[in-house]
Amino acid sequence: MNYYYITGTSRGIGKAITEHLLEDEKNFVIGISRASTIFTHNYKHFPLDLSDVDAVKAFDFEHHDDAKKIVLINNAGDIIEIKRAGHHRDSTIIDSMNINLTSALILINKFMKTYSDVTGKKIIVNVSSGAGKHPVDAWSAYCAAKAGLDMFSQVVAEEQKITGGDFKIFSVAPGVVDTKMQEQLRKTDKNEFSRVDDFIEYKEKGKLYEPEFVASVFADIINNANKIDEVIFSVSDYAKSKSTKVKPKKEKKKS
Repeated sequence: MNYYYITGTSRGIGKAITEHLLEDEKNFVIGISRASTIFTHNYKHFPLDLSDVDAVKAFDFEHHDDAKKIVLINNAGDIIEIKRAGHHRDSTIIDSMNINLTSALILINKFMKTYSDVTGKKIIVNVSSGAGKHPVDAWSAYCAAKAGLDMFSQVVAEEQKITGGDFKIFSVAPGVVDTKMQEQLRKTDKNEFSRVDDFIEYKEKGKLYEPEFVASVFADIINNANKIDEVIFSVSDYAKSKSTKVKPKKEKKKS
C-alpha cells in the first residue's frame, strides 16, 4: 500500500491531488486540514489547524507495516492578508508564517524522524510558489515563507547526500491555478496590491491552470521521484521536460 499525508485537502490543489491519488486502490490518503470534503473508504481525515503550532506539534504520523511508499505533501498555503509591510496585524504575520512555513517544517521533521528506518520509498513534496523567488508587493510574509520552504528543502536534500539518506524532497511551484486564492486576489483593492489587473487578466484570458492538471503533474513527479535530481522547479518546467502540454483552465460559456 502507498500512504500519502496531504495538508489542505478540503479544496483547491490539495483536494485535486487527493482525488487523483484515490483513483488508485493501492493508495491511501490521510488528509490534514480544518475541514473534510472527501468521503471514501481509502481516505482518512485528520482535523488540524496549521496556524496552531501547538496542535501541529501534537500531531503524530502513523506506522504502516505494509508501506511500499510513504509521501508527505505540504500543500496548505494562504496569503491571508494582502497588504503592504507596515499595515499588517501582528497576528496575521504569525498565522501566515505558521501556515506557510513553520507547520510544514515541523511536519517534515516529524515525517523524517518517524520513517527513518522504513525501507520503502519516502518522498516529501512541498508546494512552493514563484513568490518565493520573485518579490510581489503586498505578499511579503507569503513570499518570505515560500522562500524559506525552498531553502529548507534544499538543505534537507544536501543533508541526504552527505549522510547517504534515502528521503527524496522537492519544492515545486504550481504556477497560477484556478483556486479560491485567485478569487481573493482579483477582489483586492488596487491601492493595496499593484498587480490586481494581472490576475484579473489571467482569469479572463484563460491563463489559469486547472487544479486537476496540476494534480496529475504532482502525481507524475512522485512516481518518478528517483529519476529527478532537481529539488526546486515548477510544474510548467517539469511538464515541458516531459513533453506534456500544459492546459490552462478553459472558461465555461455563459448560457
